[in-house]
Amino acid sequence: MRHRALGRSGLRVSEIAYGSWYSTTEKSAADVARAALDAGITTIDTADVYGATRAEAVLGQVLKTVRRDSVEICTKAGAPVGGGANARGLSRKHVMESVHASLKRLGTDYIDLYQAHRFDARTPLEETLRAFDDLIRQGKILYIGVSEWTADQIGAALELAQGRGLDRIVANQPQYNMLWRVIEAEVAPLCAREGVGQLAWSPLAQGLLTGKYRPGEAPPTGSRAAGHARSQIADGALADDVLSRVALLAPLAQEAGLTLPQLAVAWVLHQPNVSAAIVGATRPDQITETAAASGVELDDDLLKRIDEILDPVIERDPAKTPAHPTSYGR
Repeated sequence: MRHRALGRSGLRVSEIAYGSWYSTTEKSAADVARAALDAGITTIDTADVYGATRAEAVLGQVLKTVRRDSVEICTKAGAPVGGGANARGLSRKHVMESVHASLKRLGTDYIDLYQAHRFDARTPLEETLRAFDDLIRQGKILYIGVSEWTADQIGAALELAQGRGLDRIVANQPQYNMLWRVIEAEVAPLCAREGVGQLAWSPLAQGLLTGKYRPGEAPPTGSRAAGHARSQIADGALADDVLSRVALLAPLAQEAGLTLPQLAVAWVLHQPNVSAAIVGATRPDQITETAAASGVELDDDLLKRIDEILDPVIERDPAKTPAHPTSYGR
């Protein structure tokens, strides 16, 4: 497993990170986390809202078996985690309460990267950044990041931090894959200039780039699109024009000696300013397979052929940040 710098910070992260969305059961979530560690993945991304806080708790149990300084724990705050008026957002109250709850569930004294899950227009930006800065001074978090913020929002945070002498954002976590490239026009160039690294989530496009979904066929039993997570699949993603073009990538992956999921992850890692690709899984073998994409080099001809195949269905509109579920232009 190779490691990369997180933006211009001194923190090194495994170029493939494990995204700890809550799996089907606590046992399956723990098994996948252990497989990620066995594959050499040291960077683990989670959030307080995943599994209604259970994802962090399961990770806390798994991480008891490893040295704390051998892993980089990344979690998030801001999404609703309760029914109270202040149980969401990026107010000082919610940030402080959230970090202490996450520390307890994760069984650690500090979080390596603490991220604002989404932008909170209801809370003054300075209030949020000062709360993060205070937590850094207290040693409870080491670095700060954001997820699915627009270029204007990231730029405003960087400018405010510079003017107030506050710790600055070092990471952005956007949705990014072969099909979803909305960060390329505005977010990625800004982050490259400012030294903010990308932790790309959904490099497999919610499973679309695994090849499991076939044109004209119903989603396979047990797949995300066939189960309770169907709402997370992009509108129009299962349309025949999209699936037919994804199917054309399989021979390219085979030529490169890769599986289709490995090709998709390697593509993300090839893009500039990407520090890590965050991969999730519901089975240990899935995380083992995608972890093998670390260090894979893709030649220019292969990248050109990928673009030629997918170009009509690639989403590039920067106005679609944030967006979930995604729409693929529909």
